[in-house]
Amino acid sequence: MNNIILIGMPGCGKTSLGKKASEELGLEFLDLDDYVVDRNGMTIEEMFSRSEDFFRDKESSVVREMTGYKNTIISTGGGVIKRKENMDVLKSCGYIVFIHRVPEKIIENVDTETRPLLKEGKERIYNLYRERKDLYVLYSDKILYNNDSEEEAVKKLKEIVKEYGVIK
Repeated sequence: MNNIILIGMPGCGKTSLGKKASEELGLEFLDLDDYVVDRNGMTIEEMFSRSEDFFRDKESSVVREMTGYKNTIISTGGGVIKRKENMDVLKSCGYIVFIHRVPEKIIENVDTETRPLLKEGKERIYNLYRERKDLYVLYSDKILYNNDSEEEAVKKLKEIVKEYGVIK
């Protein structure tokens, strides 16, 4: 059960922070979106082109596999919180950290062309933030604010990993 599960908005830093912290701490890292793509042989954009529900079903399927992981930092997709059953599974196998980044910082750093839900532009990011923020807070065990330097956020994440007991 000693996993760290990262949740948050698309572009908040889940993957980049998770990768760096796991490398520096010698832990495994898993990107749930990459895992969904590998499992299904389709890009996220291709899955979304069928429907968002199609993608969410595939995502939920791989979330159920997370119970087999130990001592891993797991980066989830931004919408994983939309299904309570996903969060119940993730809560059962790890400590959930909400990577909070204000929409303005996300807009500064994200290529919206590569993110299916963000292609509609800046207003979509603000709308997603309003729709999801309360769910991120509800499901999180800890909030990590990522509005400054990446180095500072990685340092905070490493402290959380140690605090939770994933490493001694």
